[in-house]
Amino acid sequence: MTHSLSVIAHIRNDFTAKFGIPRQSGLVDTITSKIVFEPEYRNSDAFRGIEGYSHLWLIWQFSEAVRDEWSPTVRPPRLGGNKRMGVFATRSPFRPNPIGLSSVKLVGIDLHTPEGPVLYVTGADILDGTPIYDVKPYLAYTDSHPEAQGGFAKGPGEGSLTVEITDDLKAQIPPHLYDGVIALLREDPRPGYQHDPERIYMMAFGSIEVHFTVNENILTVKKILAL
Repeated sequence: MTHSLSVIAHIRNDFTAKFGIPRQSGLVDTITSKIVFEPEYRNSDAFRGIEGYSHLWLIWQFSEAVRDEWSPTVRPPRLGGNKRMGVFATRSPFRPNPIGLSSVKLVGIDLHTPEGPVLYVTGADILDGTPIYDVKPYLAYTDSHPEAQGGFAKGPGEGSLTVEITDDLKAQIPPHLYDGVIALLREDPRPGYQHDPERIYMMAFGSIEVHFTVNENILTVKKILAL
């Protein structure tokens, strides 16, 4: 007997565009997302005991990457976008089934909002509005494997950048967005194959758009625009 997947919730956050979203969950923990459930799943009994867990697994849909056909190989940005690897050896969104898996930290629960029970999490690498299929507890004693091998994705990537931003530009960033913006920029939101120091990149986040350049390990914010 087969059963189709049902969307149980959607995530809400300031990731308004794919560019700039952390490459993996847990890399940026200064941005809070909320999980809003669909009406039929707003029964508070379904959340009984969830407060005992510090972290959760989110199973979600790559809703911006749904397609009719799939390819057995993809070009991971980590490898410069020029080398093909097997799709099952990557976390590419272009998969036979567009399903994502993220580990997030549970930082708050409100069972009595106008939208029903809401979970607040940090560490998400998920676009605003993304459909969620399931929420499961993260169990450190079985889900954590410190000795695991990382294949070609052995570390967090290019490493943290030093962010240079003038006081005038800082003042243009809404205070509730500032820590998140700086954390995202430090993680180097550029595609792994782009290294032109003269190129100006643009990253949308919440109500602003950040324009910046990167030279060596220095990211310089050039402009802040309100969206």
